[in-house]
Amino acid sequence: MPSECTEPLTSPFGELATNLSDSELRETAYEILVGARLSSGGKSSTYASDSEKNSERAAATPQTLTSRAASKVKKALGLRSRRKKASEKAESERVKKVSTIGETMRVQMRVSEQMDSRVRKALSKVAADQKIELMVLPLEMLQQLKPSDFPNQEEYEAWQRRNLKLLEAGLLLHPLVPLDDENTAPQQLRGIIDGALEKPLETSKNNETMQALRTVVLSLACRTSNNIGSVSETSTHWADGFPMNLKIYQMLLEACFDVNDETSVIEELDEVLELIKKTWLVLGMNQMLHNLCFLWILFNRYATMDQAEGDLLSAGNNLLIKVENDAKAMKGDENYCRMLSSTLGAISSWAEKRLLGYHRYFRSDNAESTMGCVVSMAVLSVKIMEGGEGISNEDHIEGNEMDVGQEKVDAYIKSSLRAAFVQIMETVKSSKSSSTGQQNELPFMAKLAEDVSTLAFTEKETFSPILKRWHPLAAGVAVATLHSCYGNELKQYVSSIDELTPDVLEVMKGADKLEKDLVQIAVENSEDSEDGGKSIIREMLPYEADSVTSNLVKSWIKTRTDRLKEWVDRNLQQEVWDPRANRERFALSAVEVLRIVDEAFEAFFLLPITTHSALLPDLATGINSCLQHYISMAKFGCGTQSTYVPTMPPLTRCSRRSKLPSVFKKKEKVPKKSQAGTVNGNENDSFGTPQMCCRINTLNYIQNELNVLAKRDITHLSNSGTNQDIADRMEKVFELSAAACVEGIQQLCEATANKVIFQDLSHFFWDGLYIGEVSSTRIDPFLQELDHYLEVISITVHDKVRTQVITEVMKVSFDGFLMVLLAGGPPRAFTLQDYEIIDEDFNFLTDLFWSNGDGLPAELIEQFSTKVKDILPLFNTDTDSLIEKFKQVTLESCASSSAKSKLPLPPTTGQWSPTEPNTVLRVLCYRNDETAAKFLKKTYHLPKRL
Repeated sequence: MPSECTEPLTSPFGELATNLSDSELRETAYEILVGARLSSGGKSSTYASDSEKNSERAAATPQTLTSRAASKVKKALGLRSRRKKASEKAESERVKKVSTIGETMRVQMRVSEQMDSRVRKALSKVAADQKIELMVLPLEMLQQLKPSDFPNQEEYEAWQRRNLKLLEAGLLLHPLVPLDDENTAPQQLRGIIDGALEKPLETSKNNETMQALRTVVLSLACRTSNNIGSVSETSTHWADGFPMNLKIYQMLLEACFDVNDETSVIEELDEVLELIKKTWLVLGMNQMLHNLCFLWILFNRYATMDQAEGDLLSAGNNLLIKVENDAKAMKGDENYCRMLSSTLGAISSWAEKRLLGYHRYFRSDNAESTMGCVVSMAVLSVKIMEGGEGISNEDHIEGNEMDVGQEKVDAYIKSSLRAAFVQIMETVKSSKSSSTGQQNELPFMAKLAEDVSTLAFTEKETFSPILKRWHPLAAGVAVATLHSCYGNELKQYVSSIDELTPDVLEVMKGADKLEKDLVQIAVENSEDSEDGGKSIIREMLPYEADSVTSNLVKSWIKTRTDRLKEWVDRNLQQEVWDPRANRERFALSAVEVLRIVDEAFEAFFLLPITTHSALLPDLATGINSCLQHYISMAKFGCGTQSTYVPTMPPLTRCSRRSKLPSVFKKKEKVPKKSQAGTVNGNENDSFGTPQMCCRINTLNYIQNELNVLAKRDITHLSNSGTNQDIADRMEKVFELSAAACVEGIQQLCEATANKVIFQDLSHFFWDGLYIGEVSSTRIDPFLQELDHYLEVISITVHDKVRTQVITEVMKVSFDGFLMVLLAGGPPRAFTLQDYEIIDEDFNFLTDLFWSNGDGLPAELIEQFSTKVKDILPLFNTDTDSLIEKFKQVTLESCASSSAKSKLPLPPTTGQWSPTEPNTVLRVLCYRNDETAAKFLKKTYHLPKRL
């Protein structure tokens, strides 16, 4: 058995609220036992000398031994008589050493003769006057024994502390009757005990402290359930509170096991139990509590002692049946129910741990004897805790609901077989690793199928007959579980291959044989069931060839699409987006991608299967994903509007300048050929204007080819007799990729336009237009360069997207023109006289895109130039009127009237308009006029420079 089987178990009785050790509890239990025996008129009711006890030991006869061997309790519980472990001489020595039952208990409880004599001496003085149930034993012991009765003062003080802790535990910490908050006796007792623990108590009768102790102890011990502080006529209550009574009683029951053989119950069991029963009045025990405690003692001893003595488990099971009847009678006892729940919970937990993996813990040689008891205890424990009635198998199912036993066993079978299956897999893997390269070696899954079949027959022969007592379809559940486990592995195996091979056929052959074996076992096991095993068979989803083939094709599809994605990644890393690569001026990688896609569909329709129509969506989805990945990577790194458009500088007021800083003048003399080099692109620049145009052409090419591809697929489906519904769905299979192309083309157009205006032509536009004197920095140089860029774009971009690209360039140039006028920074300033130049320059810009009717449509130009044309008149408005207009539009835009006392600074929205406050404010900021400057300084304290 696995070593962890013998792990210690937690006591279900709970822990005491004081630090009484097991040895102290054992000594207390022995004192109660001796007192009970003496009080009931047992032999040697007075203090006996050593010589008298020796004479008692010599009184043992063979007849006495024979009567002890014939234990009625052992027979009832199914405990075998202890086997002789030594010679007759050794047995004779044992008989001489232990004769009377009292002496047997002393030895079993590890009590020294010195302590035994001391206990008898003390109790012989009080047992004659009153019964044990009428006295508080620790109190009497404190008064009867003196320091002179002990070998030394330290031992006496330790003994006194034990008795004080017993009083504390029995009367204060674990009383049977709850303490009354208004009663002062508990506080008095606590004070006396605390004082005695610090300084040894003087225990003479006349001692005031001792008298006070006796008074308060008796007042607490003799309380009735009505809390009347009078002495009970029947008994005192000092050791019958839970769990203190159970802890002490446990020490007595432990004496039933031989001190020299901890797994063997002594032959004198009947006499020992009869003697132990004399303590029941003191400990508040009864037959039901005794059965529960003895059940735990037997079970715990078996569980923690190598589980070698199976009759202990059997005895525990037999006793558990009695506990079941006790539980029905004790339903109203709160203490009993609490102890019952914790005890059965501990037993159930231990048993379930083993039953959930019973293939590991049980074998063919111990399954019948041991496993049956463990299952019985597990099931019966749960039934008792849930208030179940009996363990009959007559009515297992009522209203389609399994009873507790069947439900639990069902869980045990499934859990254990799953674990056994995993173990078999590991074994087969290890075997395969050590025998690599051998001829005629079965594939892993085929060998696994053989071993699972062997396990199934072992289950049928060994474990199912035992478990069938609780579950009528035990073997069926077992094979259904194995069928599911192997089926899961088979699915993983099939998903890892992309073609049919001899190994695959071997595996499928083994899987088919395994399935037939499992189904046969399930059918044989279900002959007597109501539905003939149909419910079990339904759980066993077949290993169908069509399903396997479909999975293989899906794996093939996944492999193809994964390879396509890898190819896309690899080739995109090498792609330079050179429009000169072919006449259509798109990337060669797109041609290759679509060629591979076409080959994938062609190969798919050549597969020798009949489920093309059902599996085509899988292929289309995978390829669609790869295409979208290509589209995404084609526009990756090209930037967006925010990448190229400069940040608007903070607002300043204009100041008159007689001279422009040299930093702006130097930029006017950059040779044109440098710009020509940029527009034509660089072989190593994958983001030049020609390359951006190539990217746009590529996405346009893919978009067009997707339509061709979809029509071709529909033709294949029609030729294969596919219904119209699937054909209709195939028309939409590439909608996402087509939409991604449309979106990508638009993003690339915007990126190209912003890059041309704000990056490639920044020297002539953002960094040059209207810097310093407006008349000397007009738009002509920019228009010359832009015209060259538009020519390149027109030549490079495909006809279908040419208008879209140039329109984006026009939109960005118009927006940029407004940015120069409204957010160009301190180097720019405009007078009223500059209006005519600005207006004329914008007309030149619009004429460039109209190109005497050869360019963009006039209505398109008019649509996007309207905003600029609406704003330009502000530059022809005198300063005073402009200030008044600004005040008016600003106050009109204020949400609250309180803000009208002071003009708020309008936020920059970028939504330029002649009626938008921030737009008017910016015209004032760039107005080269003293009035405007003073207004801005007074109103907003705007600086002259950054």
